[in-house]
Order: sequence, then C-alpha cells, then structure tokens
Amino acid sequence: METPYPNPISPTKTRIGWIGIGVMGAAMATRLLSAGYSLSIYARTPSKALDLQSKGALLVNSVLELAQVSDIVFTMVGHPSDVRQNVLDENGILQGLNPGGVVVDTTSSHPALARDIFTAARAKGCWAVDAPVSGGDIGARDGKLAIFGGGDEGVVNWLLPLFQVLGKVTYVGEAGCGQSCKIANQFAISANLLGLSEGLVFAERAGLDMKKFVEAVRGGGAWSMAMELFAERMIGRDFRPGGFAEYMVKDLGIGVDVVEEGDDERVVVLPGAPLTNLIPKF
Repeated sequence: METPYPNPISPTKTRIGWIGIGVMGAAMATRLLSAGYSLSIYARTPSKALDLQSKGALLVNSVLELAQVSDIVFTMVGHPSDVRQNVLDENGILQGLNPGGVVVDTTSSHPALARDIFTAARAKGCWAVDAPVSGGDIGARDGKLAIFGGGDEGVVNWLLPLFQVLGKVTYVGEAGCGQSCKIANQFAISANLLGLSEGLVFAERAGLDMKKFVEAVRGGGAWSMAMELFAERMIGRDFRPGGFAEYMVKDLGIGVDVVEEGDDERVVVLPGAPLTNLIPKF
C-alpha cells in the first residue's frame, strides 16, 4: 500500500474514516460524502449511522477496523477522555493506522492531550493534527466552519482539500495550538453570547421592536458573528440545539484548567474564567 502522506489527497483514492456522528460530526461527514470521498464510519449505536449509510458511508464494527481501512481518520467526539480512548487505547486508531496515516481530531479537547497524541503518532510513523472547529451546526452544514489547525504545517496544508469542504482552516502552530486557539475562541464567543442575550432581554423589556433593534445595531460596534447566527433565532424563540451546552461548559472548563496549570513564568489572569465553573450549578 502507498503511504498516504504526502501523496495527494483524491476523492477516488483517499480513504476517510470518521468517528463521532452527533450534530456536528454527522453534518461534516455528510459534506465529505457529498464531495465524493469514500467514508467509513464507526458508531457505538449503529442505528445512528443509518442516515449516513443511506448516503454511501460504510459502517464498520470497531475503531481498530476503521483505522485499518482508512488513510485519514477524523474524530468529532464529546470529551478529551473520548479522544484518548479512541486514539490511544490498545484497540484505538493508532494501533490500526498504517504508517503515513493521519488522525485529525476536530473535537474541542485539551492542548496537552493533542501534544501526547502527536508524539504517539510520530512514534508509529503516523501524523496527528488537532483541528477543532467553530461555527456550530449551521457552519457544519454549510461548509463554513472556522478550523484551527495545530501540528506539522506541511500535514495541515496537505489536508487542505478536505478542510476546504468543511470550511476555512488557519494553521496556528505546533501540536496543541489548535486546541489552545479553540479555547480562546470559546472564551470570546461565550462573552458574545452572554452580551447578546442580555442585550435582547433589555431591548424587549424597554419595549423595543426586537427585529428593529437587530437591524439598528447591524454593522455597528456591537455586531458579531454570534448576533449573525443567533439573534433572529433567539427572537423567534427557535431554541433547536446547534450543539450541547455541556460541551461549551466543558470547553471553558478546560480553559480554566489550562490557566490554573500554568507556571509562574507565564501567569495568565482571566477574571471571568472561574465563573464558568458555576454554570453547571444553575
């Protein structure tokens, strides 16, 4: 078999594996299928894979089998513990992936784990990229995700044909930097969402026409992607999930942990960050 990296990626030759078919993962996998890529998937609950199977995906029985039949394996799972289990366990991705194969973790996870995975992958002649995403379910469906690429820059560039199907990737540095970028993104987006929510509540209580309020501030200093994506949905009481709140809490919690793990030479003061630990209590 030819070594996957650095041979060019091609829909007719490159075999893609996918783990994680929730709201985000299913939408991203669907886009790759629509672009003509051969996709194998693993699902703990096989019935959840029926829609992707109807679109041409092949369901396999284990993570190990998935890796054995794939050149590139994407993961989009819930928590760092899920990433560790799927990638590093004795029957995980790195046990089955052929030399030159690449594991791409799009989960929002811990930077230290991303570095561990990169080291383990290189020890087996493989590669690992941490590539968490932002943009929610709408961005996933429309192929407009922001993708934060960490790892070897050459490998990230090699993956461009796939990333371009999913959105826009920015290479942000060595292994773990993609995850660090996502954490910083989550601090910013959570503040934006909080501000949007409180602004809408105030506007309503003040008797303003909510749609006119949004129209008035569009293009002004308060405008943001959060308002672009969610303002109209909030006004219309459209609270269909674009993701799970527990994952935002998880992401912010990882950020708090990273800050608290910092050494004395790199002290970071984030006054608002510890407040995220209170969110699950409400």
